[in-house]
Amino acid sequence: MASLERVGRMLRRGGVIPAHPLALTPSRRLDERRQRALTRYYLDAGAAGVAIGVHTTQFAIRRHGLFDPVLALGAETAASWRTRRPPVMIAGVVGPTRQATAEARRAADLGYHAVLLSLGGLGDWTDAELLRHARAVGQVVPLVGFYLQPAVGGRPLGYRFWREFAEIEQVVAIKVAPFNRYQTLDVVRAVVESGRHRSIALYTGNDDAIVADLTARFRFRAGGGRAVTARFVGGLLGHWAYWTRTAVRWVERLRRVRGSAGRLGSLAQETTDANAAIFDARHGFRGCIPGIHEVLRRQGLLAGRWCLDPRETLSPGQSGEIDRVHRAYPWLRDDRFVARGLDRWLA
Repeated sequence: MASLERVGRMLRRGGVIPAHPLALTPSRRLDERRQRALTRYYLDAGAAGVAIGVHTTQFAIRRHGLFDPVLALGAETAASWRTRRPPVMIAGVVGPTRQATAEARRAADLGYHAVLLSLGGLGDWTDAELLRHARAVGQVVPLVGFYLQPAVGGRPLGYRFWREFAEIEQVVAIKVAPFNRYQTLDVVRAVVESGRHRSIALYTGNDDAIVADLTARFRFRAGGGRAVTARFVGGLLGHWAYWTRTAVRWVERLRRVRGSAGRLGSLAQETTDANAAIFDARHGFRGCIPGIHEVLRRQGLLAGRWCLDPRETLSPGQSGEIDRVHRAYPWLRDDRFVARGLDRWLA
């Protein structure tokens, strides 16, 4: 297993980390060929890493006996594919402490560098219980914290929680995804005031504010009253599970013009509008995963938009909304890049 220091350096480099979808056959079995193709696509697109076993991969993989096979396939594919630099491999872990630590051990055995710790489903736990839980998982593998929005199973977590969480030595990054500016500030302030702003990488998961997060400067007082500027170094996003090559390019551009977001024109609005259609914001994100699958299907990366749950489908009108953003923002897409690489990724 990579050292805590090395994993921290990898994550602090920042960049695009797609939340990896699950490729299925029409009979809803794992489509290994297309699952490999997705991983290869992300790596060739220039992603800094991939996150597997997370919400976009469908938490139901655990009930269907797919957690181990999907994580193993992702690790093997990434290890065997030539890349400019080794990608950071993140595995999602869920559930009570016994389950989460067991999943973390399996991820570490497979070569994953860190785990994204979801606190979903633990809504009746106190902050103290959640912190003990995090410390236990952190004893197994480096931790990426996760502030998940309530609409998809998260819960509000205040400044005090994040301040104590940031003091856990094994925390190397936090994905901030409450879809709420007040709560986003709670996390950034907690990291700064803990004194760990140089060792904990901040990744946006706020699909409604991706560009805003990546261009923002957050100024808070660290220990001794010293003013510190903190920034998001990248994103860990389902929104980057498609059109990934374009995302990598504009994130690189955002880094060059940080603090001068006005030069980027309407990119923030365009990105949020596209995300709203594909993630089905209109219906409380019910069609989020099928929406991602639909975009990948249109590019040929997936054979269909099937989910493990047959009831999980596009919402009424969602396909038309995806049509609309496809027409409106062709510069956000990477269709030509996918067309050039598709046969090689599927080989």
